[in-house]
Amino acid sequence: MKKILGLFIVIFAILLTPVYAAKYEPVPSNVKLPPKYTQEYIDSISDEYKDISKEQIFHVALDMLKDTSGEFSRKALLGYNVTQYPVKVMFKDLSEINPSYSSFDAIGWKKRGKLYVYINPKHEYAPPGALAALLAHEAIHQDEYNSLNEETYAWTMEAVVWNEILKRFPESNNLDSALVTRENILKQLLEKGNYTNKYIKKTVYANEGYKNLPISSPGFKN
Repeated sequence: MKKILGLFIVIFAILLTPVYAAKYEPVPSNVKLPPKYTQEYIDSISDEYKDISKEQIFHVALDMLKDTSGEFSRKALLGYNVTQYPVKVMFKDLSEINPSYSSFDAIGWKKRGKLYVYINPKHEYAPPGALAALLAHEAIHQDEYNSLNEETYAWTMEAVVWNEILKRFPESNNLDSALVTRENILKQLLEKGNYTNKYIKKTVYANEGYKNLPISSPGFKN
């Protein structure tokens, strides 16, 4: 009887172990993290973000948004948005949605009343700080409507958050990352405009992809 009981315990333990281990996808080993983000710390915050993503690189990014100008976006992603549901965040081949999206860094999407943020897989090894700034932008888009005013606000938010994250986590400035290149360009535009949206707005208005957008959208009037 003892042998049977012992065997049952061993089998039960073996069955449980992979289930627990597979609960979350860990941050890729080649992604450099600030010292604060030990595996123990990441595991301690993951349950808060489990309905957003199973990938811990996004959990780190979301945690980095705390106490920044992107706190609104962090809460929106958690479910404090127009749908009242958490926003699903994942890496996805954007060309599967539309071939013209293949070069996009990310898109916000609404499907069956829920919001999604799809990020180009080319950024799966980007610093979480850069992903945080990108998410701060994408979380602004919460409905089917868009406008030049909304994009100007979202791009400015992204630049401001990136600027703040670099002050707290300077190791995020990995110049080998294409996403970091994007963020640094935005930061330069922000600084050029003396921390206003002056040059970001000019860039948005000149963007060929936005040429058919109206000036304003709900929540983003003049």
